[in-house]
Amino acid sequence: MFHPDTQFLIDHWISLSQRAGVRAGVPDRSTLRPDELGLRLPRTFIAQQDESGAVLKLVGGWIEAFHDRELKGQVFESLWSPHTAGLASNALSQAIREGRPVVLAASAGEARTAIEIILTPLRGPDGTVDRVLGLYAPSATLSFARDESRLLTARLALGVGRPGRPPLSLAAVHGQRVA
Repeated sequence: MFHPDTQFLIDHWISLSQRAGVRAGVPDRSTLRPDELGLRLPRTFIAQQDESGAVLKLVGGWIEAFHDRELKGQVFESLWSPHTAGLASNALSQAIREGRPVVLAASAGEARTAIEIILTPLRGPDGTVDRVLGLYAPSATLSFARDESRLLTARLALGVGRPGRPPLSLAAVHGQRVA
């Protein structure tokens, strides 16, 4: 069972993905209305993925206070401990590739407080699925010592629901491989 805020974003994303005109089950970024997120908005971020990785474009104030630094323009992997950054990055790529929400179960701080990060794919202005709306959902109040690391530790990534995009496959036409 997910954190209530995680479940809210999953349900909200599904409602957006089922609207008329949505292609392959992935809503456009322009359909997202920040006011619909309510008090969760400071714990949200938008990342954009390109060939070099995912970069944070918009970051809520709660997240920046949690990490104790400005995050706009930072690489998504920089939020994670080095030994789990690959899992977090792969989860973000999975959300984009499969066109469905992915939940990262993680922990924070020396107390290893549980936190869920939900990643939901969105289309950019050109129609490419290259953006992710994310939300931090901590299980308890997080407090840190002044010198304590603010990096997250990923534990598990879980795709939610059916993939909205069919898996890629190769086909051969006249002996040449085509997607």
